[in-house]
Amino acid sequence: MKSDMELKHEVEEELAWDPAVSVTDIGVEVHDRIVTLSGHPASYAEKIAAEKAAQRVAGVKAVVVELKVRLGHADVRSDEDIANAVRSVLHWTVGLSEESVKVQVEKGWVTLSGEVDNAYQSHVAARTVSQMRGVTGVSNTIRISGSVAAQDIGEQISQALQRHADREAKHIAIKVDQGTVTLTGKVDSAAERSAARGAAWAAPGVHAVIDNLTVG
Repeated sequence: MKSDMELKHEVEEELAWDPAVSVTDIGVEVHDRIVTLSGHPASYAEKIAAEKAAQRVAGVKAVVVELKVRLGHADVRSDEDIANAVRSVLHWTVGLSEESVKVQVEKGWVTLSGEVDNAYQSHVAARTVSQMRGVTGVSNTIRISGSVAAQDIGEQISQALQRHADREAKHIAIKVDQGTVTLTGKVDSAAERSAARGAAWAAPGVHAVIDNLTVG
């Protein structure tokens, strides 16, 4: 098992390797394999990239994010400008109309609400908005309207896990109840845990994911 010092070094190397992250913006501390990221990334996209970079390091149990976005002067936009840009991107890039997804912006923080057919559309919308200039944060409260049989959802998630992480799929139990997926079992890293959650969210008809997975 890696020591906290070794994990700290590897997380710092992963942050330095990722072109989406400026390593000078991010501080790293590790205690009992739990990584804490602190500092002031220059964009919300960089904040998300830093979190994902830390999760990719094998042996990391969890990541605590204490990052606060501090926009550069050239990236500061009015809330009205951001709202208009978000609506345009959601319509032309994601294919979601103003009627299906509502947009609210306060001090650069974007809140998405409304209803879409599946969790994939919701996640694509939030991910797309998170990468936009001037955005300091994203709250995704979009509801899922799709309804799929629990057995079908479970089978689709199992197949996705086998395609992307066959070894981990054998150690993950999947329970589906009225669109809520519960994952239990043990995986080797935070990245594998994230991949399992992603597979669950991508299944049609999923409204919520309860992550009871352990890393070790």
